[in-house]
Amino acid sequence: MSAKNYLVTGGTGFIGSAVVQRLLRDGHRVRVLDNDSRGSADRLRDVMSELEFVRADIRDAETVRRACHGVESVIHLAYVNGTEFFYTKPDLILDVAVTGMMNVLNGCRAASVRELALASSSEVYQTPPTVPTDESAPLSVPDPLNPRYSYGGGKIISELLAINYGRVHFDRVVIFRPHNVYGPNMGWEHVLPQFVLRLKELCTASSGTIHFPIQGTGSETRAFTHIDDFTDGLAFLLDRGEHLNIYHVGSDEETSVAEAAREVARYFGRAIEIQPGPLQPGSTLRRCPDITKLRRLGFAPRVAFRAGLPGVARWYDEHAHLRPQASSAPPISRAA
Repeated sequence: MSAKNYLVTGGTGFIGSAVVQRLLRDGHRVRVLDNDSRGSADRLRDVMSELEFVRADIRDAETVRRACHGVESVIHLAYVNGTEFFYTKPDLILDVAVTGMMNVLNGCRAASVRELALASSSEVYQTPPTVPTDESAPLSVPDPLNPRYSYGGGKIISELLAINYGRVHFDRVVIFRPHNVYGPNMGWEHVLPQFVLRLKELCTASSGTIHFPIQGTGSETRAFTHIDDFTDGLAFLLDRGEHLNIYHVGSDEETSVAEAAREVARYFGRAIEIQPGPLQPGSTLRRCPDITKLRRLGFAPRVAFRAGLPGVARWYDEHAHLRPQASSAPPISRAA
């Protein structure tokens, strides 16, 4: 893979910062655009001298246009994620999704950037018709009145815009759908950090078996993908992905929510008894990607969930004091 000049939007987020660091390790030149509203430039502290940083909102059209000048490829990751925000800030999610996507497309056109990689999501197909699920699954917004679908709906719009602008204005557009990417410092609104923080408190408050309430029965599944596997997969896609193609980037190791909770409890050396509870409306019972298409490019996941989870649990155990103050949003203790 020859060296390129990249613009990474959302480059201070959990996934974005890992992508930036991987690009730099692979010898590329990187410009980052982010306003730190969901990320933190501190994630890039060790490599800040090696990149160009533009602090700006993806909805600022003129700044995005300027940021596109002089680069050969754009990786568009800027978005509002976190299950909590699906329900509490759907208008913001859609504003960032649609305005941001249009600004990137127009910025690329103005700067004659002919290559774009777009971050989408497994949320675009909600409840899949088959599991494991390949890239041909139909996209769906089952209920426009449910604010949860603001996230998936915004990603669907972004995919449609990227593909159809790509037909005319780009030499290569590739779309990647990350699947439940996890790792240290991944944010605070996701299922694994919340499990760690809750169990840390419960371990302090009681002895013996811990009664652990969750949403759902615990049989709901996800395919958790370690951040190192994700960046490996993206590297293959950036090098070999085909124009106007969509790729699932993830692991095909399916893990139940109950198993995930037990692995977190194992880190603390405690036994738990799962206490089922109601699911949020619109929750998906089972999700695991078919990654055959990405495997054909040379990718193979290497980090099993049981091997990757302890490092995440340790980070949140040691950094629990940095947890933001509780919001007024309902508690979310499940996978997105």
